[in-house]
Amino acid sequence: MARCLAGRSSPAVFSRCTPHLESPSRHAVVPCAASLSTPRISETEASAPESSALVQGGTAPLVCALKSTASQDVSCFHFPGHSRGKAAPPSLSELIGLGAFSHDLPELPELDDLFSPKGVILDAQRRAAELFGSSKTWFLVNGTTCGIQASVMATCSPGDYLIVPRNCHISVISALVLSGAVPKYIIPEYNSGWDIAGGVTPLQVDEAVKELEEDGKRVGAVLVTSPTYHGVCSNVQGIVSVCHPRGIPVIVDEAHGAHFRFHDSLPSTAVEQGADLAVQSTHKVLCSLTQSSMLHMAGDLVDVDKISQCLQLLQSSSPSYLLLSSLDAARDQLSKNANIFDEPLAIASETRGQLMKIPGISVLDLPCFASDFPAIDPLRITLSASDLQLAGHEADDLLFEDHKIVSELVGTQAVTFAVSLGTRVRKTLRSLWNL
Repeated sequence: MARCLAGRSSPAVFSRCTPHLESPSRHAVVPCAASLSTPRISETEASAPESSALVQGGTAPLVCALKSTASQDVSCFHFPGHSRGKAAPPSLSELIGLGAFSHDLPELPELDDLFSPKGVILDAQRRAAELFGSSKTWFLVNGTTCGIQASVMATCSPGDYLIVPRNCHISVISALVLSGAVPKYIIPEYNSGWDIAGGVTPLQVDEAVKELEEDGKRVGAVLVTSPTYHGVCSNVQGIVSVCHPRGIPVIVDEAHGAHFRFHDSLPSTAVEQGADLAVQSTHKVLCSLTQSSMLHMAGDLVDVDKISQCLQLLQSSSPSYLLLSSLDAARDQLSKNANIFDEPLAIASETRGQLMKIPGISVLDLPCFASDFPAIDPLRITLSASDLQLAGHEADDLLFEDHKIVSELVGTQAVTFAVSLGTRVRKTLRSLWNL
């Protein structure tokens, strides 16, 4: 047995499983380009085993540890089978390069353990919690889906009721199955002209809670989707004010709102509004790799250990360090530029203004809904060409075939575009403006 790689062993077991073939310098640190700052090592980290000694400064500790480990001159007798790129499939290595394979590493001791972090993962998650304004943050390698599932499983016992909008994500349905909770659906406002659902209101949540209480039913949690795929935000603060006096935790599926905290022109985040748990797809508008997300916690209504246990049940025991380090890198990217969303917001504003000048084109906005929703994400642009007798899929086909514009979401009546940090004003948007 060359190494203990399962990631569940104690420090003593790690030391017993270290092979004689390894270089004595296997824990040597290769400095990361931005690793010259003073390290922030907690009391827990300071007492961590030598295998986590790579928590040494740097603004992206997990990225630095991955770089350092990949650069070691060692004889590898561990998984994955491509052995740090030596046997990488040519067709894929030609596409993405050998660098991705050399950094595709397993749970080596110096890379920490996602389910019992004491080193670089712990440091990276704490830095993320600080930046996103939560009391605790977990990195997710199975998307927002597993964060939603874990949140429901940690708050709802079998037979408890979960109050949830009827337009919830499919992950909520699987969470109901896994937890044994029973749904109490709220019907969100629906605009038939756009064929788009909006959010839910505090009044709707209050009515749902009262109905269940009158029937002697226990409410495990309330789950809100905010923002929706189209960017419509619910009044999370108002919903929290309904739930917290009753001791009911509020979970927010904030998959499409990971960017909200990083500009004054963006809506308030779920955590800022008092939500207990918020799950964000860091790979959507922000810049981590697809399938990587974060789960943020605030307050003390939810048991921290239950969340951790549920995540361990739901996530792979062989997490991808490419995904994990991309979360650390995305957080680092945001922390270094306070004005990072100035350009995307300016692009979105100009694009929306240009589209509204085009005869026959409508742009979704809050007045399209009767309910008093507090905000709509300015980086989400939804247009309709129904006045031009074009269905959503027809408009989408024209945009792609004639202008090579690829949208994010196509509906029966509308097409939705996501503006992000990578959006640039070039031929694509100018073509859109000149329709």
